[in-house]
Amino acid sequence: METEHHTHWEERYAEKPRIWSGRANTQLTEIVPQLTGSRALDLGCGEGGDAMWLAEHGWNVVAVDVSSTALARAAEDAQARGVADRIDFQQHDLSQTLPEGPFDLVSAHFFHSTVEMDRTAILRRAAAMVAPGGTLLIVDHGQAPPWAAAEVHHHHFPSAQEVVAGLALDDTQWETVRLGTAERDAVGPDGQQGHLVDNVIQLRRR
Repeated sequence: METEHHTHWEERYAEKPRIWSGRANTQLTEIVPQLTGSRALDLGCGEGGDAMWLAEHGWNVVAVDVSSTALARAAEDAQARGVADRIDFQQHDLSQTLPEGPFDLVSAHFFHSTVEMDRTAILRRAAAMVAPGGTLLIVDHGQAPPWAAAEVHHHHFPSAQEVVAGLALDDTQWETVRLGTAERDAVGPDGQQGHLVDNVIQLRRR
């Protein structure tokens, strides 16, 4: 899969043996316990922290990423944590292909890239795979993390309202459960303390 996205993320993951903490994202762990369902899609799963947490909490997960390196690390960790049988890791350049739905939960956490991609179109296609009664959960950076690389600070992070407007979903088919910001303290990759703002979009298909 030699696309610009694949090359970019392979180079990123080659920088160090682990990029992410392995822990699930905060908003996911707070919101998902209130949901029902059994099948989840994790868009841009990276090294699999969210997917493994979901599997440990009873979900069957399809976890997708463009990076073969990230997927290999995730699969290895899932095996070590005893949840490999509940996770189907798939390689996709999401601007070209998506896995087969439907899903009770479609989760996209920090699905940003400094490489050009039609994020709105991808999220719109992902929303179409949410089963009736299911949830679309998008959590974005409200602003660049303080420890992010310089090019990230110049990246446009749309507001939660902008993201929902771009999805152009049918109001008769969807209800907004949560739309806005959440603030939290976090620790950066090299131990830096920082205050982060997340944009949280939680939509339920009627």
